Amino acid sequence: MADQPFLPYGRQTIEDDDVAAVVEALKADFLTTGPRVEAFEAAFAQTVGARHAIACSNGTTALHLAMAGLAVKRGEAVIVPAVTFVATANAARFQGAEVVFADVDPSSGLMTEGRLADAIGRLDGRPLAAVAPVHLMGHAVDLPAVRRLAEGQGAAVVEDACHALGTTMDFGGGPERVGDGRHSALACFSFHPVKTIATGEGGMVTTNDDALAARVRLLRSHGVTRDPAAFTAPDISLDADGAANPWANEMQALGFNYRLPDILCALGLSQLKKLPRFAARRRELAARYRDRLAPLAPLVRAAVVPATCDPAPHLFVALVDFEAAGTTRSAVMRALAANGVGTQVHYIPVHRQPYYRARYGELHLPGADAWYARALSLPLFPGMADDDPDRVVDALRAVLGAG
Repeated sequence: MADQPFLPYGRQTIEDDDVAAVVEALKADFLTTGPRVEAFEAAFAQTVGARHAIACSNGTTALHLAMAGLAVKRGEAVIVPAVTFVATANAARFQGAEVVFADVDPSSGLMTEGRLADAIGRLDGRPLAAVAPVHLMGHAVDLPAVRRLAEGQGAAVVEDACHALGTTMDFGGGPERVGDGRHSALACFSFHPVKTIATGEGGMVTTNDDALAARVRLLRSHGVTRDPAAFTAPDISLDADGAANPWANEMQALGFNYRLPDILCALGLSQLKKLPRFAARRRELAARYRDRLAPLAPLVRAAVVPATCDPAPHLFVALVDFEAAGTTRSAVMRALAANGVGTQVHYIPVHRQPYYRARYGELHLPGADAWYARALSLPLFPGMADDDPDRVVDALRAVLGAG
């Protein structure tokens, strides 16, 4: 469709006030580690309802900081759903822990209570340090069930909420927000350009635990503190009168350079103000997709949304029976691209990736494999026109020969 713009599967929405916020930050005194970092953290914590929010360089470093903050270590295990981005599993491996992959529901892509219980049964005697449920597409996992099973093993819950900023839930006790920490030790977010808000690259860790927040902050910046109240080495930090030396800093842990610059936090602050609008627009587009796809069932079905959540969808996944259509996903994706429609696959199950296959061998996770065989992510971003979902579905119907 040469007269219509190409629709990628995802795209940032950057407006004039976002540009102005970044320009203002560029003209200010601090380009990194300045006042906009704390302002972004405070605004984010208020938005999701958490006590603490710690900004970091991306969603992967958020996940790693969460695992490091919990002191996950070699000899322990972390349970991760097989359908996720590799970073969820990698964060555990960065700490030396082993990953136990949980299967997922083939219609939702989410780790369920029963599948988590199955993964716990495959720990093979290893202590479980953490369970990392993934709110795939922005659809929230059954967190009370996950917490109950994790606590039964003495394990923490770390939410991979990189897809789910703005998602709300109700498990029978009233409205909750992803990231508010009611059912987890920590939650991790991403601000990659295709996410609900963008900082270019960026991430956030939220928690209600004061000690965990302090440890994550310390690890984010080389394990170094400049807070005199936290000093433990008076011989290098204090003068003869017991006052802190003006240059004093202490490295108290082996940390990382995972900071998020002021420039990007300026963009994050501007984008965060638009979260209600962005989330509402994503919901509208997803609802239109569901309506337009309904006549194509059972050949094409939308991914199932749990009844316990109202997602701010990061992705819209159509589950396509390519075999019944007499075609392949590759052929469909290429034909759609030729018609101006970009698509993607979320995700290759992580247990199939060469690194993990070499480490753990061949795993039989039929739910993840069934999800992967059918998953096709369709364009979804706030800048889409009202009738763009119609255009996408019409193109998909034509490519599949579905009438």
